[in-house]
Amino acid sequence: MAELENKRIRRTPQERAAELESKIEKAKESIADLEEKKQAAISDYDAKIAAVQDRIKALETKKQEILAPKPPRKPRKTKKQKIQEIVKLAMKNGMSVEEIAGQLNVEVSD
Repeated sequence: MAELENKRIRRTPQERAAELESKIEKAKESIADLEEKKQAAISDYDAKIAAVQDRIKALETKKQEILAPKPPRKPRKTKKQKIQEIVKLAMKNGMSVEEIAGQLNVEVSD
């Protein structure tokens, strides 16, 4: 009887095929899990790449602003220059020095 207990039980080809089929299904499930992880990693990296591209665009606009020539500033005029400009405009419009002085209620000594 001890010999019968130690004997290996032979499985049928259908049983062996069923066991292999279950192993195949497990392998397919692991592939599906790995594909999900792959897609998640791809989407993470796509988001990171998009963020870096946005940063590059921002830096390029700053670079263009730096390299673009700025319009020249108008020089500031002193009070004396402003008064001289007003007098010139008044004289251009046909006013004489006396008329300008009259408008300003100032007497001009010759």
